Amino acid sequence: MQEILSQNYDWLRALHIISIIAWMAGMLYLPRLFVYHTEAENGSNKSATFKIMEKRLLKIIMNPAMMAVWLFGILMIIANPALFDGGWMHVKLLGVVLMTGLHMAFAKWVKVFAADENVREAKFYRIMNEIPAAIMVVIVVMAVAEPF
Repeated sequence: MQEILSQNYDWLRALHIISIIAWMAGMLYLPRLFVYHTEAENGSNKSATFKIMEKRLLKIIMNPAMMAVWLFGILMIIANPALFDGGWMHVKLLGVVLMTGLHMAFAKWVKVFAADENVREAKFYRIMNEIPAAIMVVIVVMAVAEPF
């Protein structure tokens, strides 16, 4: 299996990057939807629209993209175990684990909004909107520059 994966490494990498782009689009957009949703009155048409948008973004784009990121990343490691030789990979993987944890928090908040149980203000979600970008910077720097 490792030989087949090694022969198709460039395809794995391309699919990994495509998956990352889709996942990050959702990770950067969903908390922005939360900001706007906090400003909508519960039970209003606006609130109902945000609920649909949030659920679809999570279920149709973000969840599959996150799973694809993990799948293609793991397959790349199987194809090239030497990736673990550098400390940069460990930092990158920590970033991916943190991003996954944040994804899970976002998924929980989708459910909180769906049940009209949000108690947080827009400012909280504005701050949360910045965290995926910060984690992404660390991941990209590690993957591209391989500083150590």
